[in-house]
Amino acid sequence: MIVAGVMSGTSADGIDVALVRLTGRGWKTRFSLVKHARYPYPQAVRGAVLAAMNARAAAVADLAQLNFLLGELYAEAVLKTARRAGLQRVELVGCHGQTLYHQGVPRPFLGHDIAATWQTGEGAVIAARVGAPVVSDFRPADMAAGGQGAPLVPFLDYLVYRDQRVGRIVQNLGGIANLTAIPAGAAPEHVVAFDTGPGSMVIDGVMQRLYGRAYDHRGGVAARGRVREDALQTVLARRFFRQRPPKTAGREQFGREFVSDFLRLCRGAKKDDIVATATALTARSVAQALRRFVLTAETRRPGGSSQFSVLNSQRQTPIPHRGAFRELVASGGGTKNRTLMQMLAQELEPLGLRLRRSDEFGVPAEAKEAIAFAVLAYQTCMSQPGNLPAATGARQAAVLGKVSY
Repeated sequence: MIVAGVMSGTSADGIDVALVRLTGRGWKTRFSLVKHARYPYPQAVRGAVLAAMNARAAAVADLAQLNFLLGELYAEAVLKTARRAGLQRVELVGCHGQTLYHQGVPRPFLGHDIAATWQTGEGAVIAARVGAPVVSDFRPADMAAGGQGAPLVPFLDYLVYRDQRVGRIVQNLGGIANLTAIPAGAAPEHVVAFDTGPGSMVIDGVMQRLYGRAYDHRGGVAARGRVREDALQTVLARRFFRQRPPKTAGREQFGREFVSDFLRLCRGAKKDDIVATATALTARSVAQALRRFVLTAETRRPGGSSQFSVLNSQRQTPIPHRGAFRELVASGGGTKNRTLMQMLAQELEPLGLRLRRSDEFGVPAEAKEAIAFAVLAYQTCMSQPGNLPAATGARQAAVLGKVSY
C-alpha cells in the first residue's frame, strides 16, 4: 500500500509529505520511503497559523476558514508529491494537521478537569481532492484513554530502531525536542518517550526578533557567539525541565512569551551571544533530561561505557534492562544546524553516547515525522493500535485517528 504522510510541525514553517510503501501488520510492519518533499507555507498562511497559536481570543470564522484552507494546501502538497514520484494514485493519507493548541494534562474548565488538543486541517477536504481515505486527528484517541496525546512518533522509533543488543535513544529536534529511549531487547511497554524542551523553536523565535530571519542557517550566528551561562542555568532550573515524564510541550511553554522572557534574561548580551545561548538551551536540556530521567548515575560504569536503568513513565520508578544505551540517533530539522549538533555531541561525550543520524537507518531526518504519520495511518487502516502507552501515559493501547472517505 502507498500511503502519504503529511506533517506540519510546531515551527509552522511548512508542509512535509512522505510517500511510503507499507506491508505487514503490527510490529511486523515494513516500509520504504518512495518520495519526500517539503512545501513552505505562503507567508500570509504562516502568519495566520502563528497568530492562531498565540491568540488568547480568535474569531470562530477565521479558525473555521483556516481549517478548510489547510485541508486544500495539504491535498495540493500530496498530489504534487505523487506527480513528482510518477505515481498514478495514493491509496491512503495520514495527516497530522497543524497543532493550534495542545494541553495534555487535565485542567479545570467549567467545573470539570479537561485535557484538550486541536490539530487543524480538514480531512474531508483532503479525501475529496486526493481521492483516497484520510486518517487525521490522531491525538484525541490516546487522550481519551488517559494519555497525553503525545508523543506518537515513538511507534515508528520502536519499529525502526529496536535492537536486541544495542540500546538507542532517538532524539527528534523539531520545533520541540523529544526523545524515545529504547533499551536493548526492550518490549514496547519498556520504551520511555517524552518532550525534553525546545528544539528549534526558541532559536527561531530569537532569530526572528533580533535579526528578522526565520531561523539560524546552519547555526552560523550561534557559532559566532558565546553562551551566557547565567541565563542558561536560570532557564534550566524551571519547573518543566525538572518535571518527571510523561510530559509534553509546545508553543504554550516555549513560544512567544517564553522568547520575550528569554530575551529579558539575556539583556545586555550581544545578539550573537543570545542566539548561542538559545542553541545551548536545546543541547543542554536534552543532556539534562537524559541524566535525570533516562540514565541513572548509580549504574554508570567507569570509562564512559554505561549500564543504564530506564524510568518507566507510568510507575515513575527506575527499571533495569539488559544492555547499555550506546547511541543517540538524531532527526528533525535541527540536525541541519551544525552548531547545535556540535553542542549536542559535546554534551553526549561524557555520557558515553555515540551521536548518529536517522539518515543512516533509511529515515531522512527531515522526513521522519511525515513517515511516522504514514505508518500510523496504515496501522489505523489495519485496525491496529498506534500509541505506546508507556510513552504517552495512556491506560491502554488505542487505534488512533478519524477517517474521512
